[in-house]
Amino acid sequence: MAKTKKAQTADKAADLYSSARENPYVQRLIEDDDLRDSLRDAFEAAKDAFERASESRKGPVKAVTSDKKVQKEMREAAENLREAADRLRNKKKKRKGGLGKLLVIAVLGAVIALAVSEDARKTVLDALFGAEEEFEYTSTTSINGS
Repeated sequence: MAKTKKAQTADKAADLYSSARENPYVQRLIEDDDLRDSLRDAFEAAKDAFERASESRKGPVKAVTSDKKVQKEMREAAENLREAADRLRNKKKKRKGGLGKLLVIAVLGAVIALAVSEDARKTVLDALFGAEEEFEYTSTTSINGS
């Protein structure tokens, strides 16, 4: 007995659904909010770049090569696509300058502390060069010449 058109469509949809659920990329897309955000941002940036380039009076090629906003939007789209691809490959997102920034802030704080606090300067100089010997100077010559 032949299946009805509705039954055939339902069977196809069920097969597509089960194969999509088994696909690891589809699983990542379903589970990973950041991946979806990266893809959405890439799409929006590419769409904006396309609209701006196609509406340009100079023509799309000239707009892509000379319009800074189109170039910026294309760069954003490429960066978001790269981020999405890295997330699909399970690469961890690199934190930009985590330890370096901390080190710069620490050095900057130390310099400011040394510049502001005389006690801190004395402590550092004593630690580096040893404690200063304090002495009192008294002149052996007199002002009157006697």
